[in-house]
Amino acid sequence: MSRRRRIYEGKAKTLYEGPEPGTLIQFFKDDATAFNKKKHEIVDGKGVLNNRISEYIFTQLTRVGIPNHFIKRINMREQLIKEVEIIPVEVIVRNISAGTLSERLGIPEGEVLPRSIIEFCYKKDELNDPLVSEEHITAFGWASPQEIDDMMALAIRVNDFLSGLFLGVGIQLVDFKIELGRLWENDIMRIVVADEISPDSCRLWDIKTNEKMDKDRFRRDLGGLVDSYQEVARRLGIMNENDPKRGKGPVLVKSDKT
Repeated sequence: MSRRRRIYEGKAKTLYEGPEPGTLIQFFKDDATAFNKKKHEIVDGKGVLNNRISEYIFTQLTRVGIPNHFIKRINMREQLIKEVEIIPVEVIVRNISAGTLSERLGIPEGEVLPRSIIEFCYKKDELNDPLVSEEHITAFGWASPQEIDDMMALAIRVNDFLSGLFLGVGIQLVDFKIELGRLWENDIMRIVVADEISPDSCRLWDIKTNEKMDKDRFRRDLGGLVDSYQEVARRLGIMNENDPKRGKGPVLVKSDKT
C-alpha cells in the first residue's frame, strides 16, 4: 500500500494508481459515515462486503450492456477499474419516498411514488451536496445538455435493472445514487457508471417486513449494519446460506476472479 501512489481518498474508498495506464485500484474501507462525515465509525468487515456486492452488481451491469468502469476484483478489498473523469454531480433515482425526499416534501416514508424521480446533487461535502437543477449543471459547465441526457438514460437503465435484480431476491429498491464519469477510449468519449453500487449507496428494504438492509441502519442507530449487508450478499448468492453471521469477519464464497 505504501509503495502505491494515492490518487484520491474519499469517505469510504481510496483510489491508487493502477498497474497500467488508464487504470486505478479502488480500495474499500471499513469507514461508515453519515451526514457528510458528521457521524463516523469503523465497522469491521463493511469494506469487504461492499467490494463483493459492488463487484457482483457491476459484473451484471456489464453483462446487460450498461457501460461502467469495472474491470475485475483483485482481492477482498480492492478492485481494478478504468480511470474516468468523474462528473461532479450525483444522480439519485427514487422509487419510494424516504430520507430527505420525505423531509423536504412531507411525503410519508414508504409511499410509492407516481413514477421514478431523478434528482441531481452537486458533489461538495462542505456544502452538504446540495440539490441542483439541469440549469445549474449546464450553467457551471459540470456537464453538457447531451451528457445530462446520457446520465439520465443510464440512471433509468440502472434503476430498471436493479429493481428487477433485488425484487428477485425479496428486496425492494427504494432509491439509490450513482456517480458517472467520462471514459476516453482513443478519441471517443462516453459516459459510464463509476464509483460503487452497494448498500452504502442504495436504500434496500425487505419486501415482506420493510426492514432496512442498508446504511440507514447506521444513520438511524438501528444496529446490525454488517448483518444486514451480509444478508443482502446472501440473497444475491455472493455468500453461502450456511456461512456464519458472526465471526472474525465476513466469510465469502470463493470466486474465480483473481
